[in-house]
Amino acid sequence: MTTIHLTTKIKAPKQIVFDASRNIDIHQQSASPTKEKAIAGVTSGLINLNETVTWRGKHFGFYLTHKTRIPVMDFYDYFVDEMEDGKFKSFRHEHIFEEQNGITIMKDVLQYETPFGIFGELFDILFLEKHLTNFLLERNKVLKEVSEKTSITNQKP
Repeated sequence: MTTIHLTTKIKAPKQIVFDASRNIDIHQQSASPTKEKAIAGVTSGLINLNETVTWRGKHFGFYLTHKTRIPVMDFYDYFVDEMEDGKFKSFRHEHIFEEQNGITIMKDVLQYETPFGIFGELFDILFLEKHLTNFLLERNKVLKEVSEKTSITNQKP
């Protein structure tokens, strides 16, 4: 099993960051390099507890689908998305939000297992872990930009 840990500091209240993180439209914006689109389940707006979304995107030259469910959500501190159907053996992404002095500290803990035994492990070491890390970094960059812009807009009289 591979685990990716990321921490992103965002100058916005955690409620704004939390909602941006579960916003299907913002995810599609951040995933534009892979042409990722929501094709089933919740396809726009905010995803909530026990809802699903099926994504279709181009990764490593192939269009792949990935269906996830939100089995855990604790407003505005934590939520999890887990794969229900897709190419991974297992896939669980924890989203953690803490606020300190007006800054939201957003933590991602992504754990996944690849299929195909040693071949899957080799693919992960050579390509997949870096690909997923970069995918999350781009997502978090967009989340930071959108959340900070929203926060500034909400502060104006």
